[in-house]
Amino acid sequence: MNLKESFHAFKESDDFFVSLARDILTVLGAVLIFATFSQIVFGMWTPMVAVESGSMEPHMNIGDIVFIQSIDRTQVITYEEGTDDYTSFKSYGNVILYKPYGQEGVTPIIHRAMYYVEEGESMWEGGPPAPHSGYITKGDNIVTNKYYDQQGQVSYLMPVKEEWIIGIARYKIPYIGYLRLMLPSF
Repeated sequence: MNLKESFHAFKESDDFFVSLARDILTVLGAVLIFATFSQIVFGMWTPMVAVESGSMEPHMNIGDIVFIQSIDRTQVITYEEGTDDYTSFKSYGNVILYKPYGQEGVTPIIHRAMYYVEEGESMWEGGPPAPHSGYITKGDNIVTNKYYDQQGQVSYLMPVKEEWIIGIARYKIPYIGYLRLMLPSF
C-alpha cells in the first residue's frame, strides 16, 4: 500500500481507534493553527485573558475575553498622552496587563496606564516619591477604583516597571471568559 492509499484508508476508516486518532489530529491541527496565528498577530502563543473582576467596568466586564498584544510588539500610550487623539476601550490611553510587583505565578492585573513617572518624582499630586520609574495605573470603574493602584492594595507605592508589563489589551469578546472562569486553575 502506498502513502496515498494509506492516507485514504485512514481518512475513510470506520474503526473506533482510527476515528479517535483522526479527531485528536484534527484538534491538534486546529490548536497549532490558532497558536501560530496568535504568535504572528499578537506576538504571544496564548494572547487571551479572562476578566476576573469588575475593576474595568463598564469598558471590560467580568467574563470578557481580552486579546493581549505582546509588549515586545508595541509601546504603551498613557491616558495622559492619549488625551490628544488616542482612545482604547472607550477612554484615553492603553489598558495594560501587568504582573503585580513583577511577581511570577500571581494573577496579572489589567488596568489603564494613566501616566509615567520617573524615579524620585511624586507619584501623584502631593504623593510620595516614586522608588523607581514606571507607570501609574488605575481601573476604569469609578465606584471601586477611586484611587490609583499605587495608592491602594493592587501595587502599593510601586509604579509598574516596563519589564512587568505583559502586553496591551487590543480586543474583547463579551461573556466567553465565563467558561474559563468556571474551570479550576492549574
